[in-house]
Amino acid sequence: MRHKTLSWDAAQSLVAGVYTIISVISAQLSIGTDVNGGPGSVDARVVLVDHSRDKRFTEDFRPAIEPNNTAVVDLATFASAYFPWNYVFHPDSEAGHQFYSTYMKLAEGNQVFLQEQLVTVQGGVTLNVPNASTTSNTSQTSSYSTVCLGGTFDHLHPGHKLLLTAGAYLLKVPERGKSATCHYIIGITGDELLKNKKFAEYVQSWDERARSVIEFLSSILDLSPTGWRDGSATKIIESDGDFRASFREDTISIQCVRIQDPFGPTITQEDIDALVVSGETRSGGKAVNDKRIEQGWKELDVFEVDVLDATEIADEAATKTQDFAAKISSTAIRQQRAEAACKAGSS
Repeated sequence: MRHKTLSWDAAQSLVAGVYTIISVISAQLSIGTDVNGGPGSVDARVVLVDHSRDKRFTEDFRPAIEPNNTAVVDLATFASAYFPWNYVFHPDSEAGHQFYSTYMKLAEGNQVFLQEQLVTVQGGVTLNVPNASTTSNTSQTSSYSTVCLGGTFDHLHPGHKLLLTAGAYLLKVPERGKSATCHYIIGITGDELLKNKKFAEYVQSWDERARSVIEFLSSILDLSPTGWRDGSATKIIESDGDFRASFREDTISIQCVRIQDPFGPTITQEDIDALVVSGETRSGGKAVNDKRIEQGWKELDVFEVDVLDATEIADEAATKTQDFAAKISSTAIRQQRAEAACKAGSS
């Protein structure tokens, strides 16, 4: 098994930047971005790939699924597990053509592409990231056997996707065949606590929200040699308030649990190592650790993701900000549902 390290700050910032660009464009064009958002919506998934432009493959190289100790896979593994595609888009740039050429060589054994499926995209919106010389000194982040986070996850949107992806990037994935598992625990607010939310009648049920979370995580964690060709759905073990799934030959365990308070499993399960929060839930991270200290338990390492703001059209694609009103939110999505229903009823 190949051992890798990653900078969590750099990784989540990059994912946040891409999701923000998607959110900005979608907001400008009035396109929905939530999972199962209906006709015309865009359910984008951002998957980081470990690849260096300098990497060369020998003529006899045969790509295969070779995971490492992180959730991020290399290009050969990506090409071996993510297929078939309806279209492949690549930017019209030197780096874009080079990456496209390498990918196509690695993917040729899994899918035959027609010319009309391969699309070159001219320059447009760009996301500036530090070059290799400035990131070489970026501190690498510890990984953890048990990671936890929480939220409502109603009408799963790009902000949720960033949070879930960022949490996955903290996992210390065990080697296959070692009978070891890393655990990713997602606390999902119970239905009773959401009755007073704005447009509460459009809040999805707990079961719907839990399934959406696991289905989304499958897109960044599942590695199948048949890709999604067989169309099989993720196997979820469902019980009341507790949905579970596993990926990568049972080395990664996902558990969605119903929570009825701000703490959830963080104060009932001692062996949790890390907690992921957003700017909105930062204070909750401190409250969790205060409670754990009271119980004589170790504090959790707390990581905060960037906030997506679809009104930010600036050089920095994602910013940590105290103004959360303009960001893509479940409340805004429920409001849109309510307004659409009102229009349909009056027509």
